[in-house]
Parts: sequence; structure tokens; C-alpha cells
Amino acid sequence: MPKSIKKELSKKILHPKSRKAVKLTKQTKKITTREKTKLMHHMKQNLIGEKFLWFRDHLVPDITKYTPELILIIIELYLGRFKEELEQISLKHSIGNRKNRQHASREDIIRLTLLREEEEFATCGLEIPDVTIPKQLEMLRNWDGELRLLQNFKLRRFSRKSLRDLVTCPKLNEEELVIDDNVAVKSALSVKAPIVQNKESNPQNVVKSDVNETPVILESETRELTVADSMDIDSK
Repeated sequence: MPKSIKKELSKKILHPKSRKAVKLTKQTKKITTREKTKLMHHMKQNLIGEKFLWFRDHLVPDITKYTPELILIIIELYLGRFKEELEQISLKHSIGNRKNRQHASREDIIRLTLLREEEEFATCGLEIPDVTIPKQLEMLRNWDGELRLLQNFKLRRFSRKSLRDLVTCPKLNEEELVIDDNVAVKSALSVKAPIVQNKESNPQNVVKSDVNETPVILESETRELTVADSMDIDSK
């Protein structure tokens, strides 16, 4: 609690419904919410920093750009980083037929974390530093672990299905894995319309159209017809 609020409270006893008491309550609540938000932000930054440190320590040396196959391998290693610790915990539980679960809280946190990360990797994708960009990869190698530098990194989500598709079909680009609405338009434009041929030139290969064809008479033809009719009338 700030010193100013402590001084106000230490002066005299306030009525709980007085204006000064309501004001102090609002200030205290505002400060508490602010401190809670800062704490959550620091916790999130620490978790992201631990993830970045793990990827930095497990990068393959002398590689300027990560391929989809290498990204799939390093993410699978990341998801199995708690395997040895879980085996040790299960081994301790098996010794002496223990009824209580030793390190139960740690085991539950690990299992929930792995479940969430596995679900992300199978659906929307796991968010990691974009190691496909050479500059970002070099920045991650030279990162000294300062949390204030995390904002300089570019994050990207990779899913297991998209990476496996890129590994099995290396000719495919990453843009082709994304479903695009323009594909249907392009396929519709690629279909050629039926060509109606002249009956006199090729009467056998005539393409019938559903549209009612109406004869079109040009203006020049109508003029010739009117002149011919007038000549016939004069001759008669």
C-alpha cells in the first residue's frame, strides 16, 4: 500500500461510506490491479525467455537458415524436454510402494504444460522464433538472455501438419499450404467455354447451346432488302 494512503488511514478512523473512504478504496483497488498486471506481464516474459533460451541452446551450429525438416525436429525435441524428469518422478513413486505422490505439483504443472503445447502444435501451431529468417536466427544465437530484447524477435507459429507437408513435398511453397479463396476463381477461369461452330462449315460437330439463338439482321442488310423491294414494285 502506498505511503500516502497509509497516512490517510493513520490520521483518524473514517466512516466506511464516507467520500474519503470510497476514494481511498478506489485508489487502493487501482494500485492493486496495476501491480497484478505487472506481475502477470513479468511472469509471461519469463516463460517466453525460458523458451527462447532453450531454442538458443539447442540450435544446430553453422546453419544460416532452418528448413522445415530441422524445425520439425527441434520442436519435437522441445516437446520432449521433460521426459527425463517425468521418468525420475515416476521412478521415485515406484520405490517402496509410496501411497502419496511426491513432487505432485511439479508433475501436474509439467503435464498441463505439455498438454497445452501439444494441442497448439497439432492445431493452430506452436509459437517460436522465426528461424527461417537468417537475421532472426543470428539474433537468437547472439541473444544474452535479456528480457527487454524479446520485442526485437519475430515470432511465428508452426504446426505439425504444415511442416510434414513441406518435408514430404519439398516443391511446395509455404504459401501453397494456406487455403486461398482465389483457387476456386482461378480454376473457374481455366475452364474453357464451348465453341459454337458454323453449321455450313462442319454440320456434324455442332455444339448445341441452351440459349435461344435469335437471328440478327444488320442495318446494311435491311437497306438492301428495302431497295430490292422498291425495285420490284416499280418494275411491276
